[in-house]
Amino acid sequence: MDKKQHSLDCRYLRMARIWAENSYCQRRKVGTLVVKNKMIISDGYNGTPSGFENVCEDSNNVTKPYVLHAEANAITKLARSGNNSEGATIYVTDAPCIECAKLIIQAGIKRIVYAEKYRLTDGIDLLQRANIEVVKIDFEKNKEE
Repeated sequence: MDKKQHSLDCRYLRMARIWAENSYCQRRKVGTLVVKNKMIISDGYNGTPSGFENVCEDSNNVTKPYVLHAEANAITKLARSGNNSEGATIYVTDAPCIECAKLIIQAGIKRIVYAEKYRLTDGIDLLQRANIEVVKIDFEKNKEE
């Protein structure tokens, strides 16, 4: 990867991390941006569906089953807009789960850049199987892995 692309990737990933601060979730705050032709066409963070109280965890600190992941929020927001994600890049603070990986594939997104590993790798494995370019950038080292 060239230096210019790496620099852009780091910048968008930092922006996704800032966007994650909007999440009301306590256990984990995740942010995402969808970028096409160097334009942000959608964004999202994990949280409850529109109209629900902004509480993501129950009294036992377990995430409620209806909480949406950041990627799902960004992709469904795209569906409601006039934008098209075909060939886009998605920047996510955390590696996607398998359900979000399926949405990314179906949305026509061709590249994913993420920072934090997830305990399960099935989402990343599925994206790679679908020939989607997967890039992990370590924020601490600020380099591609």
